[in-house]
Amino acid sequence: MRIPPVLLKTLVTVVVATIAYVTTNLINQDQNKLWQLAVSIVIGGATLIVQYMVDFERRLASVETGQQAYAREVADRLTGHHREMRTLVDRRFTDISEATELFDTLDHSMLRLDGVTRLARSATRVSSLGPGLVSAFAREEIDRLASVMENLTTMSADCPGENHDWLMALTKCTTGTMDATSSFVERNYWDSEPALRYLQAQAEAIAQRGVKVRRLFIVQKPEGVDPALLRLCEDQRNMGIDTRVVALSELPPNVRRGTTNDFVIFDETLCYEVEPDLLHENAKTTLNAREDHLRQRVKRFRELWDVGLSDT
Repeated sequence: MRIPPVLLKTLVTVVVATIAYVTTNLINQDQNKLWQLAVSIVIGGATLIVQYMVDFERRLASVETGQQAYAREVADRLTGHHREMRTLVDRRFTDISEATELFDTLDHSMLRLDGVTRLARSATRVSSLGPGLVSAFAREEIDRLASVMENLTTMSADCPGENHDWLMALTKCTTGTMDATSSFVERNYWDSEPALRYLQAQAEAIAQRGVKVRRLFIVQKPEGVDPALLRLCEDQRNMGIDTRVVALSELPPNVRRGTTNDFVIFDETLCYEVEPDLLHENAKTTLNAREDHLRQRVKRFRELWDVGLSDT
């Protein structure tokens, strides 16, 4: 059982006073009893005062220790907050510096700055809609576009399947020439809706920008030059596209060897190439602007074009 502090102090004072009274009585038994009682009370009071002083000192030391600990804690918090704020400010200034540098680079590049600004603002508006399918789709599209841009820095980019959007965009950007091959794998393509839009874009490039378009149709054997192919060639010639047909089996051995993948060379600067799989389905699309690859594709097209027939 714990004794209350006040009771304990009282008991100590009484005990000390009693001992003092007994001691003074033993030392001089002839003294006045009142004097002995007074001495005992004074000693007991002094004892009580000393106890309170010791208790006060202990509490004061405890308060000082607590204040020092609190001061250290506040100082640590302020130091940590200052460090976080400085890091945050440095990061923001770094972001601002990077953004300024980026826009300065864009301003001196051949890219349209207004398009990049529209993309950034639109992406910000979409992200403000909060989590959801629209925001997730926007993030995927931005990541896809960023990946294409990063790949183009190496002068090459690819994607699964056939990318008709790339084909249309390149047709709209072309200012000089389009040299294209169309193999037997693509025969069904020309009856599709994307093919109609592609031909319309080529017709506009011919009429508005004077682009010269040549298309070489490739078949396995002469028997592949059927009436449907002849009508297709005539329709495209009527649109201003120069067409020829070549049969692989009739090619000289030195020309027969080489790629027969469908490709389009834009302004002799970039090659759009489609790679088929074993089922003759378009499995992969590649954009390649590397000089050695372009040289090979230009050379291959010229070889095939020179032996092709313009009037079958």
